Amino acid sequence: MHPKILIADDHSMIRKGLKLHMQLTLGYTDIHEVGTCHDLMMELVRNKYTHLILDIILSDGSTLEVIPNIRRVYPNLRILVFSMQPAEIYGEALKQYGIHYYMSKAIGEEEMVQVLQQFLHNEEPVRRHIQHQDNPFTALAPRELEILHYILKGIGTKEIADTLNLKMNTISTIKNRIFEKTTAGNIKELMELATLYNVNY
Repeated sequence: MHPKILIADDHSMIRKGLKLHMQLTLGYTDIHEVGTCHDLMMELVRNKYTHLILDIILSDGSTLEVIPNIRRVYPNLRILVFSMQPAEIYGEALKQYGIHYYMSKAIGEEEMVQVLQQFLHNEEPVRRHIQHQDNPFTALAPRELEILHYILKGIGTKEIADTLNLKMNTISTIKNRIFEKTTAGNIKELMELATLYNVNY
């Protein structure tokens, strides 16, 4: 059975480049693309995909918000996360959702082809031992990473609660946990830490 592949990335150049690469180098033809979380969910309803390649941050939100739903509704869909976000932070958190493929946008072409082939052939990913180097963000759970993005963008507790449809005290609790786990004393320190450990927002 030929893979039916969906690419979800908010940069059309990355989508087009990846699609072209898979067509010319790997010979896959059934490849579709979307740029937002909304379009991603619509497309998954419309077509039966076997493989999904997605970025963590799309133009209308973080895919950390939709991954739990995708996992629940499409348990057999194979997912590869293709992101600039550091693997030691997000790759670890995503394993909770059974996502074991994490490809950095910074990797070289040869390695990229290798990872894509393994992913599309449904092979188990090569286990790499990731150095945590006392990275304070590696302790964060997926929900905490999701809220972290909003905090780093300077969005207040009420607005985060409204956006994610959660209670304000839930957001406050999660915010406190983020500050505890990262040992940041305030937003400014949290932003400096994020910059230091390449957490984009």
